Amino acid sequence: MRVFVTGATGFIGSAVVKELIAAGHQVLGLCRSDDKAAALAAAGAEALRGSIEDEDSLKAGAARSDGVIHLAFNHDFSKFVANCEDDRRVVKALGSALAGSERPLIVTSGTGMANTVPGEPATEDNATISSEMIPRAASEEAAAAAAADGVNVSVMRLPQVHDTTRQGLVTYAIAMAREKGVCVYIGDGRNRWPAAHVLDVARLYRLAIEKAERGAKYHAVAEEGVAIRDMIEVVGRRLSLPVKSIAPEEAQAYLGWLAIFASHDLPASSAQTRKKLGWHPTGPTMLADLERLQVS
Repeated sequence: MRVFVTGATGFIGSAVVKELIAAGHQVLGLCRSDDKAAALAAAGAEALRGSIEDEDSLKAGAARSDGVIHLAFNHDFSKFVANCEDDRRVVKALGSALAGSERPLIVTSGTGMANTVPGEPATEDNATISSEMIPRAASEEAAAAAAADGVNVSVMRLPQVHDTTRQGLVTYAIAMAREKGVCVYIGDGRNRWPAAHVLDVARLYRLAIEKAERGAKYHAVAEEGVAIRDMIEVVGRRLSLPVKSIAPEEAQAYLGWLAIFASHDLPASSAQTRKKLGWHPTGPTMLADLERLQVS
């Protein structure tokens, strides 16, 4: 099939493009610059010049394809709420080009968007939390609206996606540790974040677009929950920086905007996803990748 991918040259998107092409699919990737277009061509994909701000390019890409994987998101967290609402508009634009057909749309979200009982892992059939509580849930709300308009839409909820160079939100914690000269966790640091290696996540996107199950929610979770303290202690060793516990009221000073997320306990299960799609993650663990963290 011919798959239109937004965020096609990003960390996860570039892995998805390679996975799709290796499986025999054609890829049309959205990009905004000549160097990104060249990167797509080198990977064997076709480039479509445009951006997530340009609804015409979004609709054109969707119209030219047999399915859409939407990965692009503006990760400037100083404008987080606005970026989440922008993503709502992107999903609506993509859906408008697919409505009334069976051509699938996969919308990217996060495992933290699943409304759960504290301490229990989020599951795929947990209801979506309101965007009034977590702005990022706007993407799933947009997916639900698209489904009501006849779009064959499914949702991919991501954990902390990692390799040795990128580790989801942990990447920002590493940058702040370098800046402050100390690695920190809040309280006892036993709160957990789920994780998965980027190549396992890319394979799951392929399986999901091939399955094209209307209304499905998938969890790209290889590890149900990795303790924040365990991750930060590895980072401290790799960066040769001290590690310490801080009180919640100190988090803003050490972590900036990341303080909003750093104390949350967010374990998540992928049992239903694995059963539905036959997905068996095999990549390195989060701690293994952090042990090989590139420190130069």
